[in-house]
Amino acid sequence: MTTDTQKFKTVATFNERVQAEMCVTMLGENGIPAGVFGADSSYPSLGFAKGIEVKVNESDYEAAMSILAAADKAE
Repeated sequence: MTTDTQKFKTVATFNERVQAEMCVTMLGENGIPAGVFGADSSYPSLGFAKGIEVKVNESDYEAAMSILAAADKAE
């Protein structure tokens, strides 16, 4: 998803992995690679305390935020 010179930015935080995966899928369908961070714990309840983050490459951040904002309005 990235090279060593690229940085990630968080575009959304969720309490449940399934929500984060749905967000990643939506971004991917719009041409933006994204990943789930913080969901690989032996204690799933940590998602509530720490949050499960969806991150994109820094260069895709603005486009990702626009897509998520448009999806929010559609709901």
